[in-house]
Amino acid sequence: MVKSSGARVLMQVLARRRFRARLSLLLLLAVATPAIAQNPPLTFGPGETLTFDVTWTVFRAGVVTTTLRNTTEKDHDAYEITATAQSQGFVNVLFAVNNVFRATSDPQTLCSEGITKKVSEGRRQKDTHIVFDYTRKLALLDERDLNQPTAPPKHEEFDIPPCVEDIVTAFYYLRRQRLEIGHNIEMPVNDGSKTQQVIVDVQAREKVQTPMGTFDAIRIEPKVFNGLLKHKGRMFIWLSAEPRQLPLRIKAEITVGTITGTLRSVTYPKTTATH
Repeated sequence: MVKSSGARVLMQVLARRRFRARLSLLLLLAVATPAIAQNPPLTFGPGETLTFDVTWTVFRAGVVTTTLRNTTEKDHDAYEITATAQSQGFVNVLFAVNNVFRATSDPQTLCSEGITKKVSEGRRQKDTHIVFDYTRKLALLDERDLNQPTAPPKHEEFDIPPCVEDIVTAFYYLRRQRLEIGHNIEMPVNDGSKTQQVIVDVQAREKVQTPMGTFDAIRIEPKVFNGLLKHKGRMFIWLSAEPRQLPLRIKAEITVGTITGTLRSVTYPKTTATH
């Protein structure tokens, strides 16, 4: 039971635009308690589904699910990542989030080919399409505000390097990198504006407890808030210290508290693993 004074504080915090943006971001990035399959694949691949529980301080905030599949884009094979984010609990009453992202990437390089975002965050309703045209070296943004159905869609173009990540494929790109303590990983990330060179610090080995058990993990810190997203705060990600490099936990430390996404379950196709 939430006390009335605590509820008033929560409502005031949720009303702040910056908090809503950060909560939505983590619900999108992160983006039942079955155990990990006994014979999982050596690395991530098509059919893998990850489910995260998201909390803000002591409040349940939502659930994020990501699924990786094979697909065909135009005349070539591609990876398709679908990420859904839904707010839950008391947070959902005050600020409902129901977002669906669909990103595609090259299976070999993991360079993003584009991302579609259907965003429903309170009164904010938008459809966004970003296509990465590597031939023209451009990111093509088309965005429509669903609250203004008669308004023309927004269109912008931005320069990109030969390979770029979006905010969903970036997590899978990191999972394929060799993580060495004390080293940095650089990756260009574009979210429909100027491309930012994100620096990821590989910091330490730690133990991480999840609903699936305790894991050896490697803690990394992307310099996201201070660059790409221009928000004050820090983000930490713990990847399992084994070939799959599962994203066990994602934590954002911001001015109004801590938002945490914890991996609740991971499932694989029946052809590669069983529960």
